Amino acid sequence: MSLLPRLIPCLDIRAGKVVKGRRFSGLREVGDPVALAEGYARDGADELVLLDVSATEEERTASLELLAMIRERIAIPMTVGGGIRCIDDALRLVESGADKISVNTAAVEQPGLLTRLADELGTQCVVVAIDARRIDGTACVCIRSGTLCTDRPAAAWAAEAVQRGAGEVLLTAWDRDGMQGGYDIELLREVANTVNAPLIASGGAAGPRDLLAAWSAGAQGALIASILHDGVWTIRKLKEQAIREGMEIRRCS
Repeated sequence: MSLLPRLIPCLDIRAGKVVKGRRFSGLREVGDPVALAEGYARDGADELVLLDVSATEEERTASLELLAMIRERIAIPMTVGGGIRCIDDALRLVESGADKISVNTAAVEQPGLLTRLADELGTQCVVVAIDARRIDGTACVCIRSGTLCTDRPAAAWAAEAVQRGAGEVLLTAWDRDGMQGGYDIELLREVANTVNAPLIASGGAAGPRDLLAAWSAGAQGALIASILHDGVWTIRKLKEQAIREGMEIRRCS
């Protein structure tokens, strides 16, 4: 696992533009993915997550051309997801510049895919993305961009996914996505205590205190989107504040 927590901007892509909404709906365009990726990398991002949010419903993978363009501009590690259904899909993304691939719907529908991906790429390259929505108090797994909820508890699925070969868990709280009310700390703690793999918190960050809470709950990284896209915070200022509050974190160059 990483020695220091990671601050990770997320670019949700739809029709070639970065979009953001609340609880996976009401998506609005917020910018050009190449320009935003380059700016965030320059500002001190530790990694970047690129998710094509319409790829699964359109039965395709993330754009290889867009991925290659971004890779030409940035050197930080990049996780890419959206529409991955088989080994060949993943290999094409890696060949175009992805360091890690993120699988959500396909992993739930065909769990053996995680093992095949780990065998082909190595567990360090396989990220299981879990969208969790609370139903009667239980955080259950949602797939297909949050439109279909299962009765599978998120923590149990995280444990199974890691056992099958996922080397990292990207955990998004659907209820908090885009709401800027803080991460689901209870869920983070539950999953952190269940899996022996790096955990990335996603959904709800409003500022440095939320990042610190996520890391204290067991996350090794924090995904951020709205507060960056809307100019509420910059990566540099988030890191500076975290350091002032005594957090050991990668410093900006």
